[in-house]
Amino acid sequence: MRTLCASTLIGEFFVIGFAGLVAMQLNDLPAATVWTVSGIAMLLCVLLCGALTRPGGVQLGWALQIALIASGFIVPTMFFLGLVFAALWWASVHYGRKIDEAKARWAAMAEAEAEAA
Repeated sequence: MRTLCASTLIGEFFVIGFAGLVAMQLNDLPAATVWTVSGIAMLLCVLLCGALTRPGGVQLGWALQIALIASGFIVPTMFFLGLVFAALWWASVHYGRKIDEAKARWAAMAEAEAEAA
């Protein structure tokens, strides 16, 4: 799960950076405000990559997805991109857990075969 979710977060890192550039052009917001908010969101993406296996890591990822969708009020395209990344986040969590379960089963089967031999 960690690999899929981290890949999604790194993709979001770049999208947030590009959205910051667009937000400076579309709105009358000061550049410092745009880059403070964008920078915090980008930093959160990177930090979440390391916190995914800790309790609450996935939930923080969901909070980031909601914030990404809400950023559509500043950059309208982010409504669409936020929904796309929320779907990717769901798929990463859902299928990542299935992959982790399958790996655990295969490891247990290999261990049982090694003990039987």
